[in-house]
Amino acid sequence: MSSDHEKLKNRALQGVFQMLKLIVICVGVIIVISELLDKNPMNIIAGFGASAAILMLVFKDTIMGLVAGVQLSVNDMLRPGDWITIPKFGADGAVVEVTLTTVKVQNWDKTITTIPPYLLVSDSFQNWRGMWDYGGRRVKRSVFIDMHSIDFCSDEQVARFVSEEWADETMAEEGNVVNLRLFRKYIEHYLRNHPRVNSEMIIMVRQLQPTPQGLPLELYFFSDGTDWIPYENLQSEVFEHLFAVLPRFGLRVFQSPAGTDFAAVSKAEPSPVQPKKQPLKRKKQLPDDNNLLF
Repeated sequence: MSSDHEKLKNRALQGVFQMLKLIVICVGVIIVISELLDKNPMNIIAGFGASAAILMLVFKDTIMGLVAGVQLSVNDMLRPGDWITIPKFGADGAVVEVTLTTVKVQNWDKTITTIPPYLLVSDSFQNWRGMWDYGGRRVKRSVFIDMHSIDFCSDEQVARFVSEEWADETMAEEGNVVNLRLFRKYIEHYLRNHPRVNSEMIIMVRQLQPTPQGLPLELYFFSDGTDWIPYENLQSEVFEHLFAVLPRFGLRVFQSPAGTDFAAVSKAEPSPVQPKKQPLKRKKQLPDDNNLLF
C-alpha cells in the first residue's frame, strides 16, 4: 500500500483534481439554479445538452486539456520534476507544474515555456526520466582519424604493446596487426577501468562509415552518475586522453587545413626562380620609298 502511495505522490494529479473540482462546481451550479427556478435539475441538464455544441466550442481547450491531463496521469507520461525536451516548442528543462490547461517547463536558461497538455499527447516529446532512474548518462561522440595514418605495426611495436596489461598476447602471434585495432583495444580498456564510467552498462568503440573528413571512431559508453557538470568533465577528460595518446599508435586526427597551415607551407617552400627577361630586339627599320628617289 505504501509503494502505491509513493507512485501516486509523484503523478501529475493536479489536472485530475482540477477536473473533479470543475465537475463538483458544475453540479453545484445546476442544483442552485434548479432551486432558484424551482425546476427539476434533470430539465436543466437537458437544456445544457441541447447547447452542448456551443459549450464544446467555448470550452474546447479546457475539455481537450482535461482529457489530455487524465491520459498523462494514467499512463505516467509526465511528472513534475521530469526533464523533457520538445524542440518544436523550444522546451528543454524541468517540468514545474502540470495543470488542467497548461504544462509549465522551466528551461535550463531559466525561461518558462508553457505548453497545452493536449499537444504533449498528440505530438511526441522526449522524457529523460529513464536516464535518472537508470543512474547513467550516455556519451556518444566520435573522433575523425586520418586514414593515411592507419598502417601495420612493426614487431617491436606489437611486442611493446603486448607487454602492457591491456593488450592480448595472441596479437603477437597473429601478425599484421593494424595500429587502429590496437588503439580501439586500448580505449576500451581505458574506459572499463575509468572510475567515473559505468562498467556495468555497454562500452563500445566502433568504426563508422568513412567520410571525406576521415574515418569516424565512435566512443559509446555511460557515465557513473547523471549530474550535468561531472558528466561534461568526464567527456572532456576521456577525449583529452584520447587525443594525447593517439601519436603513440602512429595515428593522426583529421583536421581541415586553415589559413595558418597554408602560410606555413608557403614560408617553408622556396619560391621558384623566375626566368630572366630577355631584352626585346628592335626590328631593323626598312628604308622609306620616298628616300629611294634622289
